[in-house]
Amino acid sequence: MTVSFWLNQRLVSVHPEPGEVLLDTLRTLGLKSVRRGCDQISCGVCTILLEGNMVPSCSILTVRIANQHVTTVEGIEAEAKKIAFYFGSEGADQCGFCNPALALAVYSLKQKNPQATLDDIKDYLVGNLCRCTGYQSQHLAIQRYLREETL
Repeated sequence: MTVSFWLNQRLVSVHPEPGEVLLDTLRTLGLKSVRRGCDQISCGVCTILLEGNMVPSCSILTVRIANQHVTTVEGIEAEAKKIAFYFGSEGADQCGFCNPALALAVYSLKQKNPQATLDDIKDYLVGNLCRCTGYQSQHLAIQRYLREETL
């Protein structure tokens, strides 16, 4: 079966195996920013945007995304660089394993609620787990990114 979908604004066609999840399809296509974590929809490191909404890519079958738009961090390169700058300046990047999915989530938050408060940020990112930072530096970086503060 052939499944065509929009990946980072480019139409792609794939031939997924029965039961193949989008995470595996994206990794096969060379997108290494989409990480494998828990495979149980609870860590957030496989997060992608599907039709503009955050979705754990380990939870959706590739055959279900026909003709839909998928965005990974590779599709928001300029914004991801800005987010990385703020994370770096706040010391919020630590090991970096969760950064691509978190950057995508932060980008999504800015699209949906650019005036987000700290509580809004915490609520929106509840599914993105990080084991290194303790979140405070991430929250500071995200607040600065949303306000586009300079140093």
